[in-house]
Amino acid sequence: MNDCRDTSAEAACELDALTRYRRDLHRIPELDDDLPQTIAYVNHVLEGLACTVFEPCASTVCAYFDCGQARTVAIRADMDALPVTEATGRSFASTCSGRMHACGHDGHMAMALAAAAWIDRVRAGDIAGAGSADLPRNVLVIFQPAEETTGGAKRVCESGMFERLHVDRIFGFHLWPDLPQGVIASRPDALLARSSETTVEFHGASAHIAKWREGRDALGAAARFIVGAKWLSRRLEQDEPCTLRFGHLMAGSVRNAVAASARAEGSLRVFSDAMFDRATREIRALAETAASEEGCTCHVTFSEGYPPVINDEGLFEQASGVLPGLERVEEPLLIAEDFSFYQRCLPGVFLLLGTGTGIPLHADTFDFDEHVLLAGLDAYKRLLLMA
Repeated sequence: MNDCRDTSAEAACELDALTRYRRDLHRIPELDDDLPQTIAYVNHVLEGLACTVFEPCASTVCAYFDCGQARTVAIRADMDALPVTEATGRSFASTCSGRMHACGHDGHMAMALAAAAWIDRVRAGDIAGAGSADLPRNVLVIFQPAEETTGGAKRVCESGMFERLHVDRIFGFHLWPDLPQGVIASRPDALLARSSETTVEFHGASAHIAKWREGRDALGAAARFIVGAKWLSRRLEQDEPCTLRFGHLMAGSVRNAVAASARAEGSLRVFSDAMFDRATREIRALAETAASEEGCTCHVTFSEGYPPVINDEGLFEQASGVLPGLERVEEPLLIAEDFSFYQRCLPGVFLLLGTGTGIPLHADTFDFDEHVLLAGLDAYKRLLLMA
């Protein structure tokens, strides 16, 4: 094996480690908070480093590198996978039936583990001209659960760890198939959306289709609402990027009877609290109008969801200065990410790392070349050295 103290061999050593971490973790995907194998693997890698490893909350692993500084910078990786049956055919494919790292979290963990190993080498003086004094902050590396489900980041924030360790900034990555391989991109202010699962229920009265006037048509109310929701979304989009779409509709039980109930399930995505308040207000009004036109009643609910990912503008400009190849995303993106909870606690910047494959996130064929992880690791190094 190459000696990583040799500068000319460092990239080869790091690519080897990144590839090994990613493929090992890819074989053992786990869901939500139930991550025993993943946590054991992360702990095994970290236990050989000069850091304090601890669990601030359930199913979370943190590595704290005390560099003798007054403040701390954090980086974050998510550990959970998806309930997807893998179809890549790769030699390191998932060994767990019905589970797959189809969103790149294996790559996120690999970069964070490699960054931790680099911090350890810097502190030990194994990198020429580098030592603890060259790291302007202590470093906290976070491996969190449940990004895909219940928002594990929120529980990490509620642990009080950031206050205890004087964390004043945080960075994170997401692999991004739509960007060219190895390209890093982001934008100041709004990057990703607030998500809210939106459910609209209509209640009427059933009647035989031949006597439809005696019923109250919940399906008709739902249909009026769905059409109206598309126009509402288009109108809201004129003022601020957002979307409201419904993907699941259930109504009635037979074809020749007026439906007594209907349920529309969809998602609202916005980038500000003001737009969320406006959109939810107008959705309720639209549902009530559609219901009344069919003589029905309605009930509208919105899940808490994740807040929008809002990159701190000052920290973003500072990061841009040390990431010369950073590209700017033109418009905010409508996906959601629980990294947003961290940004409600402290300044943070979330970055997208291109895989260049175009294979959609969450697809059963999602894959990438581990060389892209070198670009992410290099960015982490630059950000950790930033004053």
